[in-house]
Amino acid sequence: MRGKDAGRYGEGLFRPEETGEGDRIDLGALAYDGVSTARLAALGAGPGWHCLDVGAGTGTLSRWLLESAGVETVLAVDRDTRFLAGKDTPGLSTLSADISAPGFDPGRFQLVHARFVLMHLRCWRRMIATLAGLLAPDGVLVLSDAVDLTSAGAPATPYTTVMRTMWQALRETIGTDTSWVPDYPYLLREEGLHRVGAELHAPPLAAGSPLSRFWADTWDRTQDAMVATGRVDAAQIARARHELASPGGAGLSPGMLTAWGWRTDRAAPDRRG
Repeated sequence: MRGKDAGRYGEGLFRPEETGEGDRIDLGALAYDGVSTARLAALGAGPGWHCLDVGAGTGTLSRWLLESAGVETVLAVDRDTRFLAGKDTPGLSTLSADISAPGFDPGRFQLVHARFVLMHLRCWRRMIATLAGLLAPDGVLVLSDAVDLTSAGAPATPYTTVMRTMWQALRETIGTDTSWVPDYPYLLREEGLHRVGAELHAPPLAAGSPLSRFWADTWDRTQDAMVATGRVDAAQIARARHELASPGGAGLSPGMLTAWGWRTDRAAPDRRG
């Protein structure tokens, strides 16, 4: 599927009912949760906070906020909440919703968090404003999305060729766009947020690691779309998968840029030691 009919939030390629999709999401969580939780802890997430977790996936961050950070409540929102079913945690509620729909307004929160969500939405600029508008007076907005670190000057290995083709295929099918992600700090300031900060993390692509397995599974999901670009064929994708699984790694992983900003200009905590 191409264009706007490819499905909300990438359903045209990443269908929640497809076998193994929950496992693929969990691999991404294993790769990135440590960085996300460290940042949320540094920002002071804790008792008394009411939190919104947008694109909650399998709920790993939502449960961490409740069980480890000790926040009061978490509303976990996703287009499909099936991966949250049967994972009851005191203080956790779920909402199946299209966050880009007019009138999306689940309340006000001390923390509004979204990871790997806005990059897949063509209306990402409007969504930054929408999510900023859900902050309580002393609330913080935390947004994370991918940054493509496979530069055009990098050697044309199986990995770099397939990774570049994957981004093209995602852009042409479901509308994924990471080109604007480095502008997050400026965009948050435009929304009137204060004490804006940002950081970039690129985890290593170790053979057999959760991240390497995540990308291999993602290539499986997007193989038809990649082949349709005319830039790669199935054999090239297989060679890239072999490179991911080989000792020594495949190269530089896409990075995750996390940016945050506060609704208040009052001094806010940063507890990272």
